[in-house]
Amino acid sequence: MAAAAVDSAMEVVPALAEEAAPEAAGLSCLVNLPGEVLEYILCSGSLTAGDIGRVSSTCRRLRELCQSSGKVWKEQFRVRWPSLMKHYSPTDYVNWLEEYKVRQKAGLEARKIVASFSKRFFSEHVPCNGFSDIENLEGPEIFFEDELVCILNMEGRKALTWKYYAKKILYYLRQQKILNNLKAFLQQPDDYESYLEGAVYIDQYCNPLSDISLKDIQAQIDSIVELVCKTLRGINSRHPSLAFKAGESSMIMEIELQSQVLDAMNYVLYDQLKFKGNRMDYYNALNLYMHQVLIRRTGIPISMSLLYLTIARQLGVPLEPVNFPSHFLLRWCQGAEGATLDIFDYIYIDAFGKGKQLTVKECEYLIGQHVTAALYGVVNVKKVLQRMVGNLLSLGKREGIDQSYQLLRDSLDLYLAMYPDQVQLLLLQARLYFHLGIWPEKVLDILQHIQTLDPGQHGAVGYLVQHTLEHIERKKEEVGVEVKLRSDEKHRDVCYSIGLIMKHKRYGYNCVIYGWDPTCMMGHEWIRNMNVHSLPHGHHQPFYNVLVEDGSCRYAAQENLEYNVEPQEISHPDVGRYFSEFTGTHYIPNAELEIRYPEDLEFVYETVQNIYSAKKESVDE
Repeated sequence: MAAAAVDSAMEVVPALAEEAAPEAAGLSCLVNLPGEVLEYILCSGSLTAGDIGRVSSTCRRLRELCQSSGKVWKEQFRVRWPSLMKHYSPTDYVNWLEEYKVRQKAGLEARKIVASFSKRFFSEHVPCNGFSDIENLEGPEIFFEDELVCILNMEGRKALTWKYYAKKILYYLRQQKILNNLKAFLQQPDDYESYLEGAVYIDQYCNPLSDISLKDIQAQIDSIVELVCKTLRGINSRHPSLAFKAGESSMIMEIELQSQVLDAMNYVLYDQLKFKGNRMDYYNALNLYMHQVLIRRTGIPISMSLLYLTIARQLGVPLEPVNFPSHFLLRWCQGAEGATLDIFDYIYIDAFGKGKQLTVKECEYLIGQHVTAALYGVVNVKKVLQRMVGNLLSLGKREGIDQSYQLLRDSLDLYLAMYPDQVQLLLLQARLYFHLGIWPEKVLDILQHIQTLDPGQHGAVGYLVQHTLEHIERKKEEVGVEVKLRSDEKHRDVCYSIGLIMKHKRYGYNCVIYGWDPTCMMGHEWIRNMNVHSLPHGHHQPFYNVLVEDGSCRYAAQENLEYNVEPQEISHPDVGRYFSEFTGTHYIPNAELEIRYPEDLEFVYETVQNIYSAKKESVDE
């Protein structure tokens, strides 16, 4: 009977949502139902927010059921934006209707800004003040971030330009928040020893679009601790570590009991879970990100040591970090508490080498050199993070394919957040931005800061200031958009068009064309270095700007390119900057690129049809 009443009422509700003045019989049928049944119907998911608004205006009873802080509007909010619910406590009073309106408005504003970015910044990198619009928006930042994530998660191969700029904005917003959190973390007193927390901030900053949190990483470590406790129970069922509660910072003083913990840890980490030092791919940034160390179960000495240290301390073993040259270590005190100790009163643990315990002499043998006693000393959190970021900085300098130098930029930001007056790194940052042709105003600010810190750098600073000012003046003098028409006589030799998926005849890479010139427009030095004169047609042939599947951007001669008869998406970070959609056979240029090549789109369609007609005929034969 109750089910029949619900079914009947479910038919009435949509009708009421459409009519401001419902029929009396229909209204009576609905409002006479028990409140629980009405609430169930209104929360069933079949009604939109607009429907709920109209239903609530029909009578007092429905208006009371649809009160702004009630379950109906909460369900509307949850269904529309489920990822935001984690930010609300079950015990909090929330005006869900108001939250819905604020989130809806934030989404519209965020989309408006994303849509404007292509027109504003198509021909240049987004400047450092380019994000000011979204920073100045009113409303909770999490609402704007959520809308950006919604754009990134849009299904299919469309809205590529929206996704491109939404990603840039989200990247910036999250990095700013993480950097502020890191700076606050660094203000903690020296005895604040949350090495893991600091390492997670570094991980988050370099991977701002990934869902990384200290809570999740700690939960994974806690699960490892449980396995260690299970093993420890088999060694010593009365071991004091087994009685520790989560979050306790108790320490075990007896060396034998500490040794039992380390034995259990080594078994679980290296034998059971198969953690190991990454000797095969040592120079990979993933080895320094704690969430990746836990996923891949491998890392380098410093990341493996932080994992080992965190587990040991949770189980009561007071290990300490040692900033040993070339190979980060941990030390384990063997001396009596309160006694005067030297470097020989410690055992040194190599977490990279499966927890091997070393003497001083063995440590020196490990790196092949004698070191002073000072290098066996313990270091604080800031020094540990400095070494982690220093490793990332070295890797960033080695980047070859990534022409955006994102890792180098991120690691410089992190290092300068810890040590803002490092002149050489400030100079490197200014040179990097100058090389990339981005943020000239910020370059001038950095150079002014360098000059204040070290007037002796006036030569390098003066050179960069002069060329940066010239760059700014050239930008001011730039005329309107250059439009290239295929119908122009000077473009008669151009055979390919933007959006086509091509293959390089010599190197075999797949790419998509995003620009072309009727002849090579590079300077004499580039032409000489690339040996262009050795080509049959030399530099007197069309050249194409292409986005390559390996993430690079190249300038290829027409005679070296051919149609890819089996086209596929090109995984390049800048695809969305130029194209709005991938059709399965070619890319469609976005509005800004189409303005520059207005006749190419029609040519693309004709070309693709001809390619596949020829392919079909060859198959039929």
